[in-house]
Amino acid sequence: MMHRKALDGFRWDGIDHLPYKEEGSVPFKDISRQVLLSAPELSGELRYFEMGPEGFSTLERHEHMHGVMIFRGEGHCLVGDEVRFVRERDLVTIPPWTWHQFRATAGVAFGFLCMVNTQRDKPQLPSDTELEELRTNPTVRAFLDGEI
Repeated sequence: MMHRKALDGFRWDGIDHLPYKEEGSVPFKDISRQVLLSAPELSGELRYFEMGPEGFSTLERHEHMHGVMIFRGEGHCLVGDEVRFVRERDLVTIPPWTWHQFRATAGVAFGFLCMVNTQRDKPQLPSDTELEELRTNPTVRAFLDGEI
C-alpha cells in the first residue's frame, strides 16, 4: 500500500515538484508537474500539473490518449478544433493524435490531474503548416493568441 499525505499548496508528501519540461525546449509558461502515481502494473501514470494565473501548457499531440480532471481553478482548453471553458471537477478526454493545450485564463492558478499510459510516445509539436491550419478557426486563433 502507498499513502501520500496531501500538503498545503497542492503538494504531496514524498512527491517531487518538478519543472513541466526543460526550459527553452518548447513553448510553455509558468507550469509545473508532479508524478503522483506511476504504476506499471496498472499501465498508467497519474500526474498533477499546475500553472500560474497566466500559464499555459505546450500545444502538442501524441499517439496516446489522456484523461484529465480539472482539480483547481479554471481556464480554457483546446482539444482538436474546439476551445472549452473548464473549471474544478470538469473532465476532459483527449483522443490520440489530437492537438491540445491548457491555459489559465481566469487570472487564478489552474491545476489538473492527468492520467496517461506509463509507456507513451514523445509529444509532437505542430509544423508551421499545421499551426496555420489550426489558426484558420477564429476561436482557436483567439485561444492561441491569448485573447480567450
